[in-house]
Amino acid sequence: MERLISVCLWLILALHLVLRVTGNAEGDALHALKNNLADPNNVLRSWDPTLDNPCRWFNVTCNNENSVTRVEVGNANLSGKLVPDLGLLTNLQYLALVGNNISGVIPEELGNLTNLVCLNLSINALTGHIPTTLGKLTKLRFLRLNNNSLTGQIPMALTTIVTLQVLDLSNNRLEGNIPINGSFSVLTPISFANNLLNFPPSTPAPTPLLPVSPTAPTSSGWSRFCSYHHC
Repeated sequence: MERLISVCLWLILALHLVLRVTGNAEGDALHALKNNLADPNNVLRSWDPTLDNPCRWFNVTCNNENSVTRVEVGNANLSGKLVPDLGLLTNLQYLALVGNNISGVIPEELGNLTNLVCLNLSINALTGHIPTTLGKLTKLRFLRLNNNSLTGQIPMALTTIVTLQVLDLSNNRLEGNIPINGSFSVLTPISFANNLLNFPPSTPAPTPLLPVSPTAPTSSGWSRFCSYHHC
């Protein structure tokens, strides 16, 4: 009996250590993001790396195992760049940093977030190409990268995401042909408006859209604007 109790206590201790290490790793990843961003409104002040895990931080949600599942920081006037460390949040389901002034490229490491359901980086100042690695996000349902300054072609890998329901790449500087196969076969032209893209011959180009302001959307844009915060 004493041996059984000892084994049980050892297992409990081991599980606690594993969860603590996981929490610290995820906290380190988010703290790396905080250190790479200017935060004039101090919305990330609760992101304290000395805590066991980041589940007590504002704008962060965890599951029952104290692993990060949601990071949502919108309209906070953040600037700076995203960090590759975000790829360590392997249980993340929602990443929404809409309506800030985040610049630089989208890290390829976001393709490691294979549990991601929503990726919303819209209304920022992102540049560079859309990473091909995003095609590995096989659970992704919502992808919003609109209102940035992204260039290059749309990766064909995105068409293999069969779960994709909502795509918005409008108001960028993308070029080349719009894929029409896979999950893209059911998308409407509005998903690609205000780019340098070639629309399929049978598909009329959409009416140009006015850029959406993160702080003062027009009345006609309210439904679209609000959807950014909920993926």
